[in-house]
Amino acid sequence: MSESSAPSKTVLLRRGEVHSPADPFATAMVVERGQVAWVGSEGAADAFVDGVDEVIDLDGALVTPAFTDAHVHTTATGLALTGLDLSAAPSLEAALTLVRDFAASRPDDRVLLGHGWDAARWPGGRPPTRAELDEAAGHRPLYLSRIDVHSAVVTTALLDLVPDVVRADGPLTSDAHHGVRAAAFAAVTPQQRVDAQRAALAHAASLGIGTVHECAGPEISSEDDFTGLLRLAAGEPGPRVVGYWAERDVARARELGAIGAAGDLFVDGALGSHTACLHQPYADAGHRGNAYLDAAAVAAHVVACTEAGLQAGFHAIGDAAVDAVVEGVRVAAEKLGLARVRAARHRVEHAEMLTPDAIAAFAEFGLTASVQPAFDALWGGQDGMYAQRLGAGRARAMNPFAALLRAGVPLAFGSDSPVTPLDPWGTVRAAAFHRTPEHRVSVRAAFTAHTRGGWRAVGRDDAGVLVPGAPADYAVWHTGELVVQAPDDRVARWSTDPRSGTPGLPDLTPGRDLPVCVRTVVGGRTVFVRPGE
Repeated sequence: MSESSAPSKTVLLRRGEVHSPADPFATAMVVERGQVAWVGSEGAADAFVDGVDEVIDLDGALVTPAFTDAHVHTTATGLALTGLDLSAAPSLEAALTLVRDFAASRPDDRVLLGHGWDAARWPGGRPPTRAELDEAAGHRPLYLSRIDVHSAVVTTALLDLVPDVVRADGPLTSDAHHGVRAAAFAAVTPQQRVDAQRAALAHAASLGIGTVHECAGPEISSEDDFTGLLRLAAGEPGPRVVGYWAERDVARARELGAIGAAGDLFVDGALGSHTACLHQPYADAGHRGNAYLDAAAVAAHVVACTEAGLQAGFHAIGDAAVDAVVEGVRVAAEKLGLARVRAARHRVEHAEMLTPDAIAAFAEFGLTASVQPAFDALWGGQDGMYAQRLGAGRARAMNPFAALLRAGVPLAFGSDSPVTPLDPWGTVRAAAFHRTPEHRVSVRAAFTAHTRGGWRAVGRDDAGVLVPGAPADYAVWHTGELVVQAPDDRVARWSTDPRSGTPGLPDLTPGRDLPVCVRTVVGGRTVFVRPGE
């Protein structure tokens, strides 16, 4: 394959498999002026050879729409890629060893940053104490966010930089966590931040991701971080960045360049940190978590955003938090009219605990469920974190993707990176092979939620699919045989019948190798080519 193509070029891709509803048997595609101009058969492709600037021989490779990751924290993802990643640490002792080694390798860093520890997966189940971290970090400032990013452990030296924070010996949550996080991130230099953002976007491109939804906000990053990322993405080849700013000041969100005062506007916290808001107490704690916004606040925000022509959106994980969002949206719809609220395509991030009534309300109000299937892969199952926090019964009801689809709720898949890694095919696999069988969806439905679903979530119905007129955002993959996988065997059998015209996708059966991205193109511009291709 040739090295790159500018958007002004006309390019013919041929001798591959093109995943397109315009022609389920397509083997070729023409891209012109940053858009898909044609898809069709190999025989018909001959007619275009003399009129294009470049011909790419796919040699049997698969071409799909580029993925959209609908929930990313880009700078934090880059800092995890370039900094201390504890997600693979199998024990507390291993994590402390990684901290020691990292501190020794970064003698000049003003604050040491790390992410990804999960005591729930460690023998003994306890996080590091402050004394253990002080010793491992050489008594330097250290911030280590838990895998869900809703709590953190820190050293005494970091607490000294935030004198108003209560010096609890254990994970910090809520306001205390926000205070130490702000102090830690304030130590990141502008160049470190840009380097982290570039690293995250380059990594996304290498995985066939063409668009990320940046979920920023004053309690997550900073205005400079957000606006700097938008400028970087606009000025350099790479994935598109759609910005959400999680603040109730709607005018400020618009001034910063956000398309919505949405994303992680916290109605509650996270299950792993015992801060998601529940109707019934945690199975392993004597409380119901934290509520940060009530239904009245949700309603006021939805009204303000709808009237301003922006999307509203909320972070809601626990069932009580999700119900607060539903009730608030209902009040807004009564004031503004249902059609107007539905047209705004407001969002709910995570939405892990959903009752049947909540699912029906999502469908009624046109709420997009921006969800992360990797959460189930990581925390689901009989012995997972969900079961520890909620008990087996409530855990089994988590992340009901099939019920959402049956109700007609728009789905957009993402990673919440760095909470879980950027991993689009792994995300599709997690949804199709959900740990709870009744929540599984077909690979095709999951793939759609991770491609077209992200575009629909930002109000674009003409993208995320390879048809004439659509943006030329696509990825090329080395993969094995294409198949049709669905939870219902009758659907799978019919879909593989040539009469159904259903294009196949890679076999994502657990244990099989996932497809390897060899090229990613955004708006007709090549933003990644795997070395050697």
